[in-house]
Amino acid sequence: MNRGIVGLVLAGLLAAALPAARAAGDPWAALGVTKATPPAEAPGFTLPDLDGRPVSLEAFRGRVVLLYFWATW
Repeated sequence: MNRGIVGLVLAGLLAAALPAARAAGDPWAALGVTKATPPAEAPGFTLPDLDGRPVSLEAFRGRVVLLYFWATW
């Protein structure tokens, strides 16, 4: 199939969907997209580091923390 024809078909489908999305009020809801929830504060916890010393999440307040959990099943 020709790329031009495919482009026209996609543009037509998009143009047909836009008025319905605008009529619904919230275009994201009309497309089935869920909005992100605002960030929530993580509960406090303490875990041992590689040397066995306790490390608390509170020690990292104000900084970005990446938690990486894995499992060996």
